[in-house]
Amino acid sequence: MSNYAKTGGEKHSAATPTPQNGAAKGDFAKTVLMPGDPLRAQFIAKTYLEGAKLVNNVRYAQGYTGTYKGRSVSVMASGMGMPSMGIHAYELFNFYDVDHIIRIGTAGAINPAVSVRDVVAAVGVSTNSEFAMSQFPVNGHFSAVASYRLLKTADSCAEELGIPLTFGSLYSTDLFYDASGAATEWGKLGHLAVEMEAYGLYVTAQQSGKEALALCTISDHLLTGESLDAETRQNTFTDMMEVALESALRL
Repeated sequence: MSNYAKTGGEKHSAATPTPQNGAAKGDFAKTVLMPGDPLRAQFIAKTYLEGAKLVNNVRYAQGYTGTYKGRSVSVMASGMGMPSMGIHAYELFNFYDVDHIIRIGTAGAINPAVSVRDVVAAVGVSTNSEFAMSQFPVNGHFSAVASYRLLKTADSCAEELGIPLTFGSLYSTDLFYDASGAATEWGKLGHLAVEMEAYGLYVTAQQSGKEALALCTISDHLLTGESLDAETRQNTFTDMMEVALESALRL
């Protein structure tokens, strides 16, 4: 168990670059692991990081910085959905000099090629969102893709750890409750799983000239109905956490 200390990070001041983040410049490492759930961020900080300090707690988007095997690493919650991910990722990349964000989230399987507890590495992401098109005056559709370097690094680390990764496309949606049933149709087009943040992260990384990767553990299966409870999702998806942490050592 690592040393774990609570510090400030709750108040915005002239020393902090944005009202959404109470950290000061230099409080974040160059690599940030980003779960959606603040309690998963807390779990990672307590379990894996030495000397972890709470550097942000604005709107409970808990952010911690500590060391992993001697390397400075941060973890911060993105919250739910592309708007929240977009805000936090943009600020980390553009105001806090972060170079790499690795999303470590959950996803629902929409393809029989993956099962509950599998870890998916998103090569690319499709979406029903206007996240990109509403910002950029381009005549076409924005293709959101991972950093190949991060994909290659995660693949190598996973192989050394004996953790299988499944590579493919995710579908990011704005709708958690979707009456259309569109997610399973995306599965028929080869997408592996549905979630709500990866597209926003990849677009923001590409826009910022930085690197991003989404690693998602399958927490439920839309085709079979299998599902894991919230506590299990928060505290037991350690395979993707360890792949992300080992990858951070090589960046």
